[in-house]
Amino acid sequence: MKTKILSLLALFLVSIATNAQIDRSKMPEPGPDPVVKLGTPETFTLKNGLKVIMVENNKLPRASASLTIDNKPYFEGEIAGVSGMKGSLMGRGTKNISKDDFNEKVDFLGANVSFFSSGAFASSLKKYFPEILGLMADGVKNSQFTQEEFDKEVQITLDGLKSDEKNVTSAARRVEDVLTFGRNHPSGEFTSKESVEKITLEDVKNNYNTYYRPNNAYLVVEGDINPKEIKKLVKSLFSGWEKGTIPAYIAAETQNVSTTEINFVDMQNAVQSEISIINNIDLKLGDKDYYAALMASNILGGGGTARLFMNLREDKGYTYGSYASLRENRYAASFRASASVRNMVTDSSVVELQKEINKIRYQKVTAEELANSKEEYIGGFVMDVQKPRTVANFALNIARYNLPQDFYENYIKNIKAVTLDDVQNAAIKYFKGDKARIVITGKGIDVLKNLEKTDYVIKYFDKYGNPTEKPAMTMPVPDGMTATNVVDKYIEAIGGKDKVMSVKTTMTVSDATIQGTPLVMTNKASSPNKSSMVISVMGNAMQKIIFDGEKGYQEAQGRKMDMKPEEVEDAKKMMAPFADMAYRNGKLDRIEPIEGENFYVIVLGKTEVFYSVKTGLKGKEIKTVKGPDGADVQVPSVFSDYKEVNGIKFPHSIVLKSGPMNLDFKVKEIKINEGVTDADFE
Repeated sequence: MKTKILSLLALFLVSIATNAQIDRSKMPEPGPDPVVKLGTPETFTLKNGLKVIMVENNKLPRASASLTIDNKPYFEGEIAGVSGMKGSLMGRGTKNISKDDFNEKVDFLGANVSFFSSGAFASSLKKYFPEILGLMADGVKNSQFTQEEFDKEVQITLDGLKSDEKNVTSAARRVEDVLTFGRNHPSGEFTSKESVEKITLEDVKNNYNTYYRPNNAYLVVEGDINPKEIKKLVKSLFSGWEKGTIPAYIAAETQNVSTTEINFVDMQNAVQSEISIINNIDLKLGDKDYYAALMASNILGGGGTARLFMNLREDKGYTYGSYASLRENRYAASFRASASVRNMVTDSSVVELQKEINKIRYQKVTAEELANSKEEYIGGFVMDVQKPRTVANFALNIARYNLPQDFYENYIKNIKAVTLDDVQNAAIKYFKGDKARIVITGKGIDVLKNLEKTDYVIKYFDKYGNPTEKPAMTMPVPDGMTATNVVDKYIEAIGGKDKVMSVKTTMTVSDATIQGTPLVMTNKASSPNKSSMVISVMGNAMQKIIFDGEKGYQEAQGRKMDMKPEEVEDAKKMMAPFADMAYRNGKLDRIEPIEGENFYVIVLGKTEVFYSVKTGLKGKEIKTVKGPDGADVQVPSVFSDYKEVNGIKFPHSIVLKSGPMNLDFKVKEIKINEGVTDADFE
């Protein structure tokens, strides 16, 4: 026992000594890069052209088969959606088994068999796999298409299109594809109500008989398999799948715009804007700069630590997330940077997205950014390569894209070889910030006013990608709503008619600064229509506007000018101390959004008054006056920060806009029924 205790004590002391030699203040040195050995899958090709790839993995007693028909894209035209409908109808019974029996057998075996327009998939426990693969092969070779099932699928498709009709994200993706690739390109066409209604059962059968052929097909079988047995099984099941003649189709070349433009899609139900900056590229898996392009895209918008996310979400708070992606493709590749943002920051988001795209093009990324991006990709690759299905997909890619057999074994080495110059060159080549479409799908009435202030030409499209006109920038007034209703709601919002009618005079004193110089504005009003405004600087009156109920004048810098007859008439119409009472006689013209909030707009003479639909409070007035050159000039006043004084709400922030200059007055004092005499209006 004593010996055992001494041994344990010795081990304890050794561990203390060992730990004492470790410097915990230093990060451990990274180990060597993992060596990826995928092995060589077994392959063979049937006489009908079907290429078979077998990947053995005995970790679990399961197996799967994935069929990929790698035809070139083709244009479906007036019957767009026919291939998708074919895929949905496949497996609903064959020449050898009914739909119900097929489904019952798959469910009984706890398996999965599915079909789609360009392939099929099956998986099960090892012991059931031969039977499940047989069901899949039967569906591939012998699917039956009945009128009953076709009619059901047509209705399901139409119902789906109808329910998706007002989906802003769906409309955005649809128009993005139409504009990026072209309406007559396989990647630009889409399924519509009109195209579905033109599809016949014969169209579906013809598509199946024409394109669902083994000529360009790959069958990947992976899992706990015996390759010799699988080869024998596949030959027996798929040799009877007849080869066909696939029609040749050459898609039109995609084109980028000559200079960046905004393509706007108006969706009145949009609560946020979908923004995508897109351009066509020529990038395929295995291209020389493929790895550099991956790094550039990842640094720009690959996730929560990428530049777009950090700018638009973490810094600005415009969105829940902003991302960028490269779609490598042999036939229709593209770059896309996107964000879903609040309506009121749509224009600002466009600016920030473009800023980040141009920044990565014209300035090298940092060594730290590149190192982090490499580690992220390598870490993900090492994790994925442990999965048998990933290994099978790698084998399929090598076959489809004619890649070197060691493509994925050299993946880590090629990622690590990317330099800062490589990343910048890839960004310049693939991120066409100067020749991109900025596709924005959102509520025009809320966002267009600010978008029009950008330097980009704006072109308008409907939700199907058809050119259209600029949308109306106002909303109709509800039936039965009048200017009187709006003003009455305002009176109620600020305190109620009884309190407002008890006010005979008001005096308001407000402060502001202009270029560091303090200003004081004193407004006085007396019923029924007397008014006085005096702006003082350093105690000296610099400007006055006085009306005594019958006549008035303006005075500035010692020069006095009497009101013109039309100005006197306009002043008489205004009711003091609340001019809003006179607006009951105006016209309720429209509803207009301002920074995401809707306002009723009443027009009276040369004045427009804006009242919040939600709160009833007045938000803005725009008076049209004559400028020094005789031209009409709009002078807006913006009201906010309402606070109660003697039970009545008054705005305590008043911004007067004059050209590029804003005078932001803060109310310091309001007196009701005191501090005003007739002398104030002389």
